[in-house]
Amino acid sequence: MPFMEKGPVRLHYSEMGSGFPLMVIPGGGLNSTVAGLDTTHPFNALKVFSDEYRCVAADLRNGKDGQSTGPLEPDRPWDAYTDDHLALMDHLGIGRFMVLGYCIGGPFIWNLIRRAPDRVVAAVLAQPSGHRTSMPTQFYDNNRGNWAEALLKRRPDVTVPQVEAFLRKMYLSPADFVFTVDRDFVRGCTKPLLILPDDIPPHPIEVAMEQVMLAPNAEVSLYPWKDTPDKIPLAVRHIRTFLKANRPA
Repeated sequence: MPFMEKGPVRLHYSEMGSGFPLMVIPGGGLNSTVAGLDTTHPFNALKVFSDEYRCVAADLRNGKDGQSTGPLEPDRPWDAYTDDHLALMDHLGIGRFMVLGYCIGGPFIWNLIRRAPDRVVAAVLAQPSGHRTSMPTQFYDNNRGNWAEALLKRRPDVTVPQVEAFLRKMYLSPADFVFTVDRDFVRGCTKPLLILPDDIPPHPIEVAMEQVMLAPNAEVSLYPWKDTPDKIPLAVRHIRTFLKANRPA
């Protein structure tokens, strides 16, 4: 896997296949890595769709088990990561692209659509993260005890107050919906979307279905789609059909 450098940011990324570009955003929260696609995901989209698409994925900046590094930006956490996603596509000479994101990739996709509407052609949100009102601080708490502790050990330049401010801004301000955009934005989004709901604490099905109902060009997969191994190929087939229907000629 090669590296891309832009200023103080160094991204570790992978590229597979050829064809219309497909950005793949691994899940795993702030510890999202390309390697995790093989170990913790229901299927590895980077490999599965490389037979038809130019698939690109990267370790998230400052993830515990990844190799991407960069400054912590407490005032703009979501936008800092989106900067990285767009900078990688610029580095590869890619203008327009489709995107498939797992877990934290859901909020990232919405931020990509907000930031670069002319570049995102269509999007697949697999088991997307969202705010669960019955567990309002789960993302802050989980990352404070997992991602943050590991980051503080290896980065003496990062302080506890910076980490706490980063996580508050990311997940508690606002603590609502999909974190990166509001419901009015989703209601006005005409991009083709395919959503594969999940229902574990970080992936509330209520929020996934609310996105389906609000976005005018959204469709939804079967649910549940990954509780048994035989259903996963059906979900992959649905994704493949969706991507083919929406990729530019």
